[in-house]
Amino acid sequence: MAIDASEGPSRPAPVADRRLARLRRFCATLGPGLLVMIADSDPGNVVTAAQSGATWGYRLAPLLLLLIPPLYFVQELAVRVGIFTRRGFGELVREQFGLRWAVFCAVALSLAALGTLVTAFAAVAGIGEVHGVARPAALAAAAALLVLARLGGAYRRVERVALGIGALEAAFFVVAWQARPDLSAMMREAVDIPWRDPQFGYLAAAIVGASFSPWMTFYQQAAVVARGMGPADYRLARWDTAIGAALTQLVTLAVLIAAAATLRERVELTSVGEVVEAFAGARPHISPLIFDMGVLGAALVAVIVASFALTWGLTEIFGSASARRSSHDLSIKCAFAFTVCGSAIPVGASPDLVSLILKAQIANVFLSPVVVVLLILLAGRVVPEHLRLRGRERALVVFSSAAASAIGVAGGFFALFS
Repeated sequence: MAIDASEGPSRPAPVADRRLARLRRFCATLGPGLLVMIADSDPGNVVTAAQSGATWGYRLAPLLLLLIPPLYFVQELAVRVGIFTRRGFGELVREQFGLRWAVFCAVALSLAALGTLVTAFAAVAGIGEVHGVARPAALAAAAALLVLARLGGAYRRVERVALGIGALEAAFFVVAWQARPDLSAMMREAVDIPWRDPQFGYLAAAIVGASFSPWMTFYQQAAVVARGMGPADYRLARWDTAIGAALTQLVTLAVLIAAAATLRERVELTSVGEVVEAFAGARPHISPLIFDMGVLGAALVAVIVASFALTWGLTEIFGSASARRSSHDLSIKCAFAFTVCGSAIPVGASPDLVSLILKAQIANVFLSPVVVVLLILLAGRVVPEHLRLRGRERALVVFSSAAASAIGVAGGFFALFS
């Protein structure tokens, strides 16, 4: 009997095809989780880490790593609620808890997002000043670039552009390597924690505030809805978030390590440009251009994501039912443009940009816990029964989130009243 060449030997092909299909699907799913975490490594995070390393060496490095699990748990809940309800965080808060809580979330979102936008533009201004570009010119150029990118494309296209820009943050790993950190000092200082020092508590609170922000919850939940992601995408979306959570903290850790190795005794940094110059002056072999690329990438991505979060969130809370479900409405694009341009203005008036950045991070530690609590409550109400928080998972999420919030709030109060 003749053997059909199309049978038998072709069996391995479907396995390879399935693996390739899974890889393509994973790459297609990547976006909201990775992008929100890249944006979390914003210039505020970078400057906070640089100030922490300059002041306390490697002592705050363990805190950065300990924040990875709660950061993942919180953002994974945003993904879960978004995918299984197809609705944004602001809309659900208004529906489930009433207008009063929705307005509080709107205020928290506005303060946090505007703080992030101001710090991002502060970084752009600082980089421009280092290279002889006047602050108004640098701010105007950055704002115009971002507005044109948003008005000229759909969300998915802007997301791809933002991910490409965010890749510049890999420069921070190069800077950490070039700084030649002392591993023995790193191990010694990691367990030498001056808990009673108010300045240490202040910077610990700033690190927590830099890691958690209300706009992150609003953005990621709205982004999975805008992408049309459904239950079939949930598993891969969780991986997207997990990779992002680890990556953002490792990027921040790289900055802290570089600062601890090079900027000891430089405890009075007053501008992003001074941070860049300090690195170059302390280690001539560290290329300032590499650090500049990382900061600029972090700044531009933070502006894109925080602006999306603010315009989406306020639309969800105060907009019409049809506007809440549209991410391409012209009014939302115009609101994005207004937000970007309006956030660049205060930067021109502040002489001490690092102080401005640290204060914005401290504000986050008092705003984020309420948003996290509401998110946990939503996850217990609106998602399918079998996906609601229960037992060990609920205890783990609540404990890790509460611990991170307690460190931030306690550090903030300790520093303010000491």
